[in-house]
Amino acid sequence: MRTAIVIGPPVPGSPLDGDLRALGFDDIQTAADIADAATVLAFIPEGRRIALVDSHFVGHRHSLRLGLTDPRWPAAAIEGAVTAQPEARAALSRAAMRSQSIEGVADQLATQLEADGLALARPELGVLVAATPQDLTERAKTEDSVAAVNEEKARLNSVVKARDGFFTTFFISPYSKYIARWCARRGFTPNQVTTASLLTAVIAAGLAATGTRPGFVAAGVLLLFSFVLDCTDGQLARYSLQYSTMGAWLDATFDRAKEYAYYAGLAIGAANANNDDVWALALGAMILQTVRHVVDFSFNEANHDAQGNTSPTAALSSKLDSVGWTVWLRRMIVLPIGERWAMIAVLTALTTPRIVFYALLIGCALAACYTTAGRVLRSLTRKAERTERATQALASLADTGPLAEGVAAATSRIKAFSPFQAPAVAALGGALVVGAAFLDGPWPLIGALVYVLTSGLAVARPLAGPLDWLVPPLFRAAEYGTILVLAARSDASGALPAAFGLVGAVAYHHYDTVYRIRGGTGAPPHWLVRAIGGHDGRTLLVVVAAALLNDSGFTIALTALAVALALVVLVESIRFWVSSGAPAVHDESGEPA
Repeated sequence: MRTAIVIGPPVPGSPLDGDLRALGFDDIQTAADIADAATVLAFIPEGRRIALVDSHFVGHRHSLRLGLTDPRWPAAAIEGAVTAQPEARAALSRAAMRSQSIEGVADQLATQLEADGLALARPELGVLVAATPQDLTERAKTEDSVAAVNEEKARLNSVVKARDGFFTTFFISPYSKYIARWCARRGFTPNQVTTASLLTAVIAAGLAATGTRPGFVAAGVLLLFSFVLDCTDGQLARYSLQYSTMGAWLDATFDRAKEYAYYAGLAIGAANANNDDVWALALGAMILQTVRHVVDFSFNEANHDAQGNTSPTAALSSKLDSVGWTVWLRRMIVLPIGERWAMIAVLTALTTPRIVFYALLIGCALAACYTTAGRVLRSLTRKAERTERATQALASLADTGPLAEGVAAATSRIKAFSPFQAPAVAALGGALVVGAAFLDGPWPLIGALVYVLTSGLAVARPLAGPLDWLVPPLFRAAEYGTILVLAARSDASGALPAAFGLVGAVAYHHYDTVYRIRGGTGAPPHWLVRAIGGHDGRTLLVVVAAALLNDSGFTIALTALAVALALVVLVESIRFWVSSGAPAVHDESGEPA
């Protein structure tokens, strides 16, 4: 139940009461002034969302919706209104008792909340109006401003991300936002739309697996429709402010599940069509895409709260943002999800799975080079002090197991010879283990042991160097690449599909880690990382299995390891994301995925 306390004398003809009730505030109470509001607040039962609203408020209903009903924030404010969820109730009560003036009461309360150290959201209203005029003349002018704005149009336009890619902005969002509104008016939830998107992509993967031209054409069409639904679920969440922890989990994982399931469908379809074995290409595409994402996540976590976070490269990028066509060109170069899925869909319908994967690998490789080079230049020219939170985030993203932890503990007192020591050592170890996997005899095992040592050396000190954000993606490339090479060299026909499943299970764990960190809850529990071995332990285990087992035995080992890891990781992930402590994290950045 929600309670709203309207503070101040009632204003004749004001729609405020009706607007609040329409937004779910069934219990509306009044207070003569702020002192009276503090008294009323003290008698409201615990566990309710509370809103304090100036009786002089004039504005759009959607302004109140944005300011008072968004479930993501413990407290939020717009001009003339402030709200607090149960966890912020105490701070709101203290703020009410400290305020003495009725004019601008909601803003005073917001200031008090911030002084108490509470994270206070202030949603952007755009062209929408929220004001507290104190006389009739001001009120009439404000009401004219409200009437001059098409509220529904503004609400609908606000559901589209400001930084989406070219394909999404011009070919999907112009109509998907209307689908979102249609869904909202019929009571569909974002989670239902997300699930429909997943099912559509799975059906598309199944059609691709048939290996027939009609199947490939239908698969391409359904993949595009799945992407339309993928855009719609977020727009529906923003339109109706239906954010949830379950929605955060679904949104964070289903995009990758859909894309990688489709890769598997294409690989099966190629085998059914003409016995073309493209599993190595499918696994390579999944590895490249996952490592690209880890580069994005690692760089952003390392720098989003850095002090003095500027560089000449970043300044040049900002200047280019003022030239419209360069913005879209740079967004397309990185091959975001819209452009990528469109390319996959069209090539699936018109060509063969092998050509799809060739194009995907070339496009993603070029995009990875472009983005990584730019970020390296920014890091080398940026004078920024990395925060402790960022350093801890990089350590969590590294996914270091007990073997490398032991090495790190034993070598932590060795003096660093360079600020670039960590990425250099990680790159060296990764190159050695992947390169050794191509060789016969004891070399793969020697390479894996050296990799454990270099992995421990790389994380022996806090990852605070300018390029230390490269360490997690280097670890991902080494682990995934070793599995790919060993499976490709195996003569067993099922080794590569089993490796695809294993990398998929491990990649899910790494994505799950990212979204937990983004939500401010920290990485998965340490026991989970130790239980699944860390990247170093898993790499060594796979190399040992390849050395000791025959081809069929190696396939069975990869399959068993994939199933075991998936079960452990999924059970813990589901437990966390359905718990009350999980954050309702939704990506609003519009950054490429």
